[in-house]
Amino acid sequence: MSDSNHTIVDFLRAMVKEGASDLHISVGIAPSVRLDGEIVQLKAEPLDEEAAYKLVMSLLNDSQRATLEETRELDFAVKVDNVGRFRGNAHYNQGAVEATYRHIPQHIPNLAQLGHEPTVEHLCDMKDGLILVTGITGSGKSSTLAAMVKRIAERRREVIISVEDPIEFVFEHSQSLIKQREVGQDTLSFAAALKHVLRQDPGVILVSELRDIETIQAAVTAAETGHLVISTLHTLDAPRSLDRLIDVFPPAQQSQIIAQLANCLRAVVSQRLIPEKYGNGRVLAEEVMLMNYSIKNCLRDKKFEQIQGLIEIGLKEGMFTIDHHLVQLLEQDRISIEEAFANCRDDTLLKAYVKNHQQK
Repeated sequence: MSDSNHTIVDFLRAMVKEGASDLHISVGIAPSVRLDGEIVQLKAEPLDEEAAYKLVMSLLNDSQRATLEETRELDFAVKVDNVGRFRGNAHYNQGAVEATYRHIPQHIPNLAQLGHEPTVEHLCDMKDGLILVTGITGSGKSSTLAAMVKRIAERRREVIISVEDPIEFVFEHSQSLIKQREVGQDTLSFAAALKHVLRQDPGVILVSELRDIETIQAAVTAAETGHLVISTLHTLDAPRSLDRLIDVFPPAQQSQIIAQLANCLRAVVSQRLIPEKYGNGRVLAEEVMLMNYSIKNCLRDKKFEQIQGLIEIGLKEGMFTIDHHLVQLLEQDRISIEEAFANCRDDTLLKAYVKNHQQK
């Protein structure tokens, strides 16, 4: 890919062929992909502003181009024949148009294939309440949500309504009826969609992200009124997720949202992707908090620092910390000890594992 006549489709095809997750179109550097968590340049010439502009704009329609030029940001999804489906974000960087494309696999894996423990599968059997999947960008949250919806649709006769920005995985109806609504195309905003969703006879509601106070309030209200709501937050763990949900509200409203969350929050699944020990991609490491009486009291008193200890003693209920899961991945020889220590919260368990391992 050394000449300047390649199209954006050529680069997307190269990304998929390499097994990369993301393609970056940026000025001053060759198109680059994220492969196993690291950025790698494709064999192509560095892009100037004009070349980057042409590549990015070539996949956008007139309406999308106008939105990008007006707002300087654009989230979108696109399907390229014989290549795949992609989630894109176009934006300006120092006056130049650039973009990032995330490859969306056509096949939705099940939760076990993604690396989730059985506790997460059991969450899909819940009939109501709020389930949060948290993690940084690129930690696999969208794949987890898709796998949860797939499992619910295959096992229950429900109406499942998603509100996404943009639509990523495309679901099949299976046993359930599934409606996928895209912000901008099918609804004006998350909050607007959730305001009316209760009149659309949903049993399960998927919200791709809790971004603002209006969306959080609407999602919590839906969860309180007998619906199962599944969504994501860009937070690292359960304590920070609770803190984030509460602090977004003005002080005068925080006691109300705390009471609502204590009533409807069912679980927080926090996940990250770690390099596999032998270079075969990345491995999912996770932490699962289930709401019980003790954790509800911590939430009401805002004693978030006590939650980790309660997760540790909640193993029999199906809870486990990221440190427990890292030790399990070590025992399975799936990650290196260096990666385990780099991703742990408290190294006590890891040090005990190393000590016991050395004695054997």
